[in-house]
Amino acid sequence: MSIGFWQIAIVVILVVLLFGRGKISSLMGDVAKGIKSFKKGMASDATEDSETKNISENNQDSNNNKE
Repeated sequence: MSIGFWQIAIVVILVVLLFGRGKISSLMGDVAKGIKSFKKGMASDATEDSETKNISENNQDSNNNKE
C-alpha cells in the first residue's frame, strides 16, 4: 500500500488548518537558522582542529631539533 497524492494533500491541508500559515513559516525560519548555525559551528570546529594540528606538529619539530 503506497501513499497517494490525495492522501498527502489531505495531510498538508490539515496541518495548515491546525497550525496556520504564519506558525509554519516561522517554524521553517527557525529550522533554517538552526541549520546555518550548525554549519557555522562545524566550519569553526574544522578550522580549530587544523590549527591545533599545526601547532602540535610544530612542537614535535622543535622537540626533534633540541635533541
